[in-house]
Amino acid sequence: MSESTEGHQLRIAHVDDHETVQLGFASLLQDQDDIVLVRSATSVDDILPLVPTLDLVVLDIRLSDGSTVAHNLAVLLEAGARVLAFTAADNAAELRAASRGGVLGIVRKSEARETIIDAVRAAARGATVATTEWAAALDADPNLSSAGLSPKEREVLALYAAGDKSVTVAHRAGLSSGTVAEYVRRIRHKYAMAGRPAHTKVDLYKRAVEDGILPSPES
Repeated sequence: MSESTEGHQLRIAHVDDHETVQLGFASLLQDQDDIVLVRSATSVDDILPLVPTLDLVVLDIRLSDGSTVAHNLAVLLEAGARVLAFTAADNAAELRAASRGGVLGIVRKSEARETIIDAVRAAARGATVATTEWAAALDADPNLSSAGLSPKEREVLALYAAGDKSVTVAHRAGLSSGTVAEYVRRIRHKYAMAGRPAHTKVDLYKRAVEDGILPSPES
C-alpha cells in the first residue's frame, strides 16, 4: 500500500470481469485530478504485484474465474491492500462474506456517479465507507457478535493484544509492519461495527479474551 496524503494522487486498481463495467468505471475517474486508475483487471492475481504501490483495490465480489470473495479478500489483505467492494449487491451471502472479509465498504454499481467517486476517494485514504448495503450485510451476519474476524486477523489480534510490539507481530505473523497496522485498524473497525468498540490496546485485549482468542487471566 502506498503512502497516501491529502496532496497525493490516489492510485487505484479495479478488478471486474465485465469489460463494459471496467470502461464505465474508468470513465467515472478520468476527470478526477487526485485519482489515477493504474490498472483494470479481470482477476485478483493480475493486480497482486501492484498492491504495494496502490492506495485501493476496487473489487467486484463475484468473478467468473472460480474464485470466492472470501479467498480474494484474504489474498488482497494479506498483501496489504485496502479494498472497496463494488457490486450489483444482489447476493446476500456474498455481501456478508465481503463485510466479514475486511472491506472498507460496499458500494452498488448503480449508485450515482458522485457517490461512487466519493466512496473511492474516502476508501483510498483509509476511511470507512458506510452504506446501506454494508450495514444490512452486517446486521444479517450471524457472526456479528464475534466481529467476524478472519483467521489472520485473529492471529494478529492474539499477538498484538498479548503485548507484542507491531514489529514483533509482523515478524511472527510473516507480515510487514505497515500491514500489521492495517490489520489492527480493520480489527478495531470490525469490533466497532459489532457494537463492541476497542479504542485502546487494553480494549483489544478484553475483546480477545471475550472471544476466546486469548485465555482469561484466571485460567
